[in-house]
Amino acid sequence: MNWQAMIPLICLLVVIFLVGVWAGKYMKSPNTFLQEYFLGGRNLGGFVLAMTMTATYGSASSFIGGPGVAYNHGLGWVLLAMTQVATGYFVLMILGKKFAIVTRKYNAVTLVDFLKERYQSKWVVLLSAFSIIIFLFSAMAAQWIGGARLIESLVGISYTSALFIFALSVLIYVTIGGFRAVALTDAVQGTIMFFGTLILLIATIIAGGGISNIVTDLSTENPNLITPFGSDGSLTPAYVSSFWILVGVGVVALPQIAVRAMSYKSSRSMHRALIIGTIVVGFIMLNMHLIGVFARAVLPGIEIGDKVMPLIALEVLPNWLAGVVLAAPMAAIMSTVDSLLLLVSSAIVKDLYLNYVKPDASHQRIKQMSIGITAVLGVIIFLMALNPPELIIWLNLFAFGGLEAAFIWPVIMGLYWKNGNKYGALASMIAGIGLYVLSDSFFPQPFGMHSVVLPIVVSFFVYVAVSLSTRRMI
Repeated sequence: MNWQAMIPLICLLVVIFLVGVWAGKYMKSPNTFLQEYFLGGRNLGGFVLAMTMTATYGSASSFIGGPGVAYNHGLGWVLLAMTQVATGYFVLMILGKKFAIVTRKYNAVTLVDFLKERYQSKWVVLLSAFSIIIFLFSAMAAQWIGGARLIESLVGISYTSALFIFALSVLIYVTIGGFRAVALTDAVQGTIMFFGTLILLIATIIAGGGISNIVTDLSTENPNLITPFGSDGSLTPAYVSSFWILVGVGVVALPQIAVRAMSYKSSRSMHRALIIGTIVVGFIMLNMHLIGVFARAVLPGIEIGDKVMPLIALEVLPNWLAGVVLAAPMAAIMSTVDSLLLLVSSAIVKDLYLNYVKPDASHQRIKQMSIGITAVLGVIIFLMALNPPELIIWLNLFAFGGLEAAFIWPVIMGLYWKNGNKYGALASMIAGIGLYVLSDSFFPQPFGMHSVVLPIVVSFFVYVAVSLSTRRMI
């Protein structure tokens, strides 16, 4: 076992556990449990908000899967990945103040709470909750696989043992601390990511003999590695441009990101988060994907792309420093896992159980249900992650696309178009989800674009057409 690399990770987990215990004291009041556990009391400052959005969005897909794909495709994937720079900007500019004001007015704790109050429809709520549960299981499995891959490569233990360690660590602190623990540790984790990726990028460039030598080596192996089109020419302009819909504009509709736009305490916090978040996301994404490409010149022949990050860190850095730097992707993965766990837990407890099973449940019962379901979900995902695919990024992007196809227009049009109604929202969700699943399964790149684009376009027209044709039925 590589103890020099393991000790920094253990220290990180201890710090996270202590933050979870400290954050847990805020949930002592039964009257504020739901607001605290799922939203941190709507009291996040600008820096914490920016970092929790960055760390939640910068998941195993970005830090383990992304560099793995960049390793295979070359600099073209770096260009594609940089479409994510605008993510935080779009989320806070489009949702921003209006979403925060409306969700406070509705006393909404989750995205589904907002949809329930806006559309006054049981079927919108049920379809929303089930969409979150189904698609986020795919996303959560990707995160757990990423965390286990990292520990497996770093420490030298079996994949199953690494998965068990990761699962136990996450479940302990998220069930104890809830959203506030998630947000506060995100601030620490985001800072680690910022500096950790820079250190690893510099070390990789030095190990490769400088950027010019690395580029020469890549060109010698395959000239397409240094073009915008990828190693096999699959990154066409249409595909790269449409990818921006998936990882840029469409992120507004991701429940795990949208819920952050409910949680800040003031307009000043939001504006500060907008600037900090955009800078940090751009910096981290560029570093991580460049590391993946440059690693090909330093460590050729890596077969499992998800192992590129930990293997290159152990190759170019002293073991103890590799442990410190790899705390960054571990931080990102844990952040996303805990956020998704809370989101699915809230969909079950708040959106289904409290709305339609037992609206008069006691505060103690709600607390027991929330913590218990979060733990059970973790066990289920652990079992799902026991048989991992080679590249987790495709699991994560599938979940992204499904959630965006379901929610983008019910959320945005629900905020800004008063004529939108429950029939339009329901029809839009059904059309978006149905077309996305069909497209992803049978026509993965219609017209050369990513499979999420067509469902989003069609679901917009469905929303408008059905809302206008059913105005008199409301």
